[in-house]
Amino acid sequence: MLKKSPLQVIQHPIFSKHQLHVQIKRDDLIHPTISGNKWRKLKYNLMHAKKNNYQGILSFGGSYSNHIHALAFACQQQGLDSIGIIRGEKEYAANFTLSQAQHWGMKLNFVDRKTYRLRNDELYLAQLNSEYPDHYIVPEGGSNALALQGMGEVIDELNLQCDFDTLMVPVGSGGTLAGLINTDNNQHELLGISVLKQGKSHKNYLSTEVKNLLPPDSQKFNNWRISDNFHRGGYAKFTETDSNRILAFNQQTGITFEPVYSGKMLLALLDLTEQGYFPANHRIVLLHTGGLQGIAGLLEQNRLNKDQWSMPVTLE
Repeated sequence: MLKKSPLQVIQHPIFSKHQLHVQIKRDDLIHPTISGNKWRKLKYNLMHAKKNNYQGILSFGGSYSNHIHALAFACQQQGLDSIGIIRGEKEYAANFTLSQAQHWGMKLNFVDRKTYRLRNDELYLAQLNSEYPDHYIVPEGGSNALALQGMGEVIDELNLQCDFDTLMVPVGSGGTLAGLINTDNNQHELLGISVLKQGKSHKNYLSTEVKNLLPPDSQKFNNWRISDNFHRGGYAKFTETDSNRILAFNQQTGITFEPVYSGKMLLALLDLTEQGYFPANHRIVLLHTGGLQGIAGLLEQNRLNKDQWSMPVTLE
């Protein structure tokens, strides 16, 4: 396991054309199974659970959840039980993500969408606490105060590795961006790329989620924003053109991006570059948040070309 993830320069004609210096923080290389932001979010949650003598951890996720996959392995490695409250039908239990989670000892509890919407409801959480008193409950995506502490270490590492102007990151549940904001303390521009379509009635949903995770004096942080223009149609949605653009970039650079999280950040960078959004000589860092196991689910659903994309390795 790496003490800190490496920083890699990305050489590409489009960046040379627009005189941009682009690097990527390779958090996907932190660990072969618990990669990226999942490793950082879980780090202090696992320490908390063990310090307080919990038997295990209970959390929430969809049938192809990177968080559930990482949590199951991490708990198994730390000698903790794990329970996943899974949105979806039991038929998904045999997919790549959940079969591995079960292999690592996670117990799955499938619930319907109506029940899953209660995952942040105080009464529902109290019910789960009563049912599983020896399990520490971690929110969906691992996003809580302890996750912010882990994510903040990205900024500490980057400050030792390079000088930069803008840090770009995909945003799903908000915990990753919140942790970066909290530690960065207005040093750099932080640009979050929403991977889900927020809609008119929930236009500022993600920004609100981020603010709720930040400390009470968070109004002092004015160096961040979330762009809702690059979700490619909504969560886990993308076109064949999108996946082909990502695949071409993967082949050109030797870095794997997937279409649900990191790939949407990549496409946003390419589109913004073509639009002249960044001034010449701007220094950009992309944060690779891992989640490459998700490629397996997309291959299982025939949403990616099996002749072009490699199936993630099944680990012991």
